[in-house]
Amino acid sequence: MVSHILFESASGYAIFEVKLQDALGSSTKALQDSIEDLAKFGKMVNLLSFSPFKSAAHALENANDISEGVLNEHLQSLLELNLSKPNKKSGVVLGVWDPPLASAIKSALGFNCDTDETTKDLIRGIRLHAPKLLKGLQADDLTKAQLGLGHSYSRAKLKFNVNRIDNMIIQAIALLDQLDKDVNLFSMRIREWYGYHFPELVKIVPDNYQYALAAQFIGAKETLNEEKLHDLAAILDDDMTRAQNILDAANGSMGSSLSEIDMLNIMAFATRVVSIAEYRKSLMAYLSEKMNLVAPSLTALLGERIGARLISHAGSLTNLSKYPASTVQILGAEKALFRALKTKGNTPKYGLIYHSTFIGRAGPKHKGRISRFLANKCSIASRIDCYSDKPTAAFGDALRQQVEERLTFFETGAPPAKNADTIRKVLDQLALDDAEEEDEVALPLIEPSPLKEKKKKRKASSDDEDEEEAPRKKVKLSKEEKKALKKEEKKKRKEEVTEEEPKKDKKDKKERKEKKEKKKSAD
Repeated sequence: MVSHILFESASGYAIFEVKLQDALGSSTKALQDSIEDLAKFGKMVNLLSFSPFKSAAHALENANDISEGVLNEHLQSLLELNLSKPNKKSGVVLGVWDPPLASAIKSALGFNCDTDETTKDLIRGIRLHAPKLLKGLQADDLTKAQLGLGHSYSRAKLKFNVNRIDNMIIQAIALLDQLDKDVNLFSMRIREWYGYHFPELVKIVPDNYQYALAAQFIGAKETLNEEKLHDLAAILDDDMTRAQNILDAANGSMGSSLSEIDMLNIMAFATRVVSIAEYRKSLMAYLSEKMNLVAPSLTALLGERIGARLISHAGSLTNLSKYPASTVQILGAEKALFRALKTKGNTPKYGLIYHSTFIGRAGPKHKGRISRFLANKCSIASRIDCYSDKPTAAFGDALRQQVEERLTFFETGAPPAKNADTIRKVLDQLALDDAEEEDEVALPLIEPSPLKEKKKKRKASSDDEDEEEAPRKKVKLSKEEKKALKKEEKKKRKEEVTEEEPKKDKKDKKERKEKKEKKKSAD
């Protein structure tokens, strides 16, 4: 049974001594009834020691340690001070709420810890009556401490990282996609609205951004004259021919005349369309800068927008780096994949990487193969960008060259370079660049002493000699390997025996001849 209980509160640590152990163990229902009554529960536990925290930072540090199952010095000194050292005679059993903390206490101090339901019921009762059981505390002190520690602990557990720039990429690409839709919708609206007044302008200026600029500059078509011709040509990329065509069309336009209030609303809307289009350009520049900073290899391989869409769809660059190449290949085509699996049809060959120029350049037969190869390179590039200390675009350029070689292989059959060789070249080039940078501030080299050379020679000579070879360690063999070795030894012995037999026969024949000759000579 539990003899002591550790209670962790927002104000500090408390150690309670448990009484009436036999009664607690015999009836759990009686325990549940007595927990709610302070008079009965006060006879079951007795406050042994209470150690308050020094400050809010100290409380947060201890709360983090408890949540991670770590026994810090403050709690360890409190337990050593109030509980007797564990031995055979001492019957100290400490009740703890968290099993990881209980195992840490047992391994560090040797106390027997208990985390069963009876112990947790007692801790619940202590938490219920804590303001009255903990002496020296008022009712509001504990709630204020809990509120402050809750805010600081939650803030620390969230671990909001300001330096995670891939969040900025995710938001930027989402806004850019939304702006593309808005710009297209608003451009269609300004064409239709201003077309009532000047319908001929649509055919002369097909570009949406230039059309909005031209409508904003022209305003009422009656005000357009030759003095504004040069400014109008500047809007149209210094094309005087188109500017003259617009002037001629304005003079003979079939459009209806508008009132001043209508023209003011059209001009305000054209100004808004131009501002949104200009902001889209600045956002694209911002996205390109962030992608080259966070994922330069992926950007060099796929481009800013496709790389940013992959990061956004995966949730972060870290998540994208954990995906296998097969997942990267169909990232963005989840609906088609599950539909194909449900209907037992053909699965999709590509998702977001379909917008890459490599797949567009490949032939119809090779689109699936090049998408699989490109997804493999995307997976490598994302891992290099995520886990390298100094991200660089050199790997992305090398991987892009590999994809180019693969495209030529499909067309001509020329063998592409191997992945290991390509990566090795980039690593060697980066090592040379780092060495050149270090040489500028390098210290003078120290020449080796002659003694070291003699030692090297002695070592080399000892290696050449067969007599002074170092003893090798014995390797443990399995039963099957031992049986195989025995069989080989038996075969060798049989071969030796078969080789020695003809030699023995020759010796016997010689001896017989010699004996016969001796007998003849004796006769």
